Amino acid sequence: MTNLIRSLMVAALLVLAGVGSAAAQQGQAPPPSKFKLMSSAFSDGGQIPTQISCADPNAASPALSWSNPPAGATSFALVMHDTDAAPQKGTMDVTHWILWNLPASSSSLAASVKPDSSPDGIAQGKNIRGVNGYQPPCPPPGATPHHYTFELYALDTKVDLPGGSTRADLLKAMDGHVIGKATTGGTFGR
Repeated sequence: MTNLIRSLMVAALLVLAGVGSAAAQQGQAPPPSKFKLMSSAFSDGGQIPTQISCADPNAASPALSWSNPPAGATSFALVMHDTDAAPQKGTMDVTHWILWNLPASSSSLAASVKPDSSPDGIAQGKNIRGVNGYQPPCPPPGATPHHYTFELYALDTKVDLPGGSTRADLLKAMDGHVIGKATTGGTFGR
């Protein structure tokens, strides 16, 4: 009989502990939504289509959209780069596109942003070719497909840089002002 009572008491304590734990979990706030960057042109980690690559003579920048930026964002900056080696150019990372001062009220960037345009006060900087604007993915023919990463930075300020600045200039100006980062990317080979 003593064993039965002991067993019932242990079972009752376990049930109460489980109920208390569930109640505590219900009182917790859900984790904040993750800052996310995506493109309608390709899925994250997928193959980048030829329409936005050098395989298309009329290649244009892809449409991008983002959600759940951190509170306090004043502007956004975008960096697109090829993370695969380019030793013939003396770099292990190739800049394809940089933009900054995208308004905090924005949640997307339309396709086909022209190098000489600055919609909504957006500034563009130099790519690997030394010119402003989008440089489409273009790995060497026959090479292993390269990985292209788009990084969207949420900043607590607008960036004080003239158009035509370099990626190094942008990263220096952003130093200490990044409050969030979202990435997406894809591969392209030819």
